[in-house]
Amino acid sequence: MNDPGILHLLVVFVGGAIGGMARFAVASFIDRVSAGTFPWGTLGVNVSGSALIGLFAALLLREADAGTEGLRWTLLAIGIVGSYTTVSSFSLQTLALARSGRIAAASANVVASLVLCLAATVCGFVIGTGIL
Repeated sequence: MNDPGILHLLVVFVGGAIGGMARFAVASFIDRVSAGTFPWGTLGVNVSGSALIGLFAALLLREADAGTEGLRWTLLAIGIVGSYTTVSSFSLQTLALARSGRIAAASANVVASLVLCLAATVCGFVIGTGIL
């Protein structure tokens, strides 16, 4: 257990379980409330996850600048946020929209995801640097 590689793997395992369950709960709730044919749940998860990664990056900036990936970064960014956000679901849902002839909705999903996720990351980072 003294091997940092094993410890990091265990931290990712725990964080991944937390993030995966949170993604399921949040996306399911948003999809249930929106009751639409647009992937609002995945968009909500990815935007909120982007805000979190920006926040964590700012709060752990000194760690990142030192070139070390400590256990906090591994747990929060890689484990929890890494399994909370979902590029694969976004990609599959965008493909499904396009295949069903909903090209405008597929395009909107791509643009909204890119713009909102980047903006959320910046917002999270700005909030995090304000906390420091």
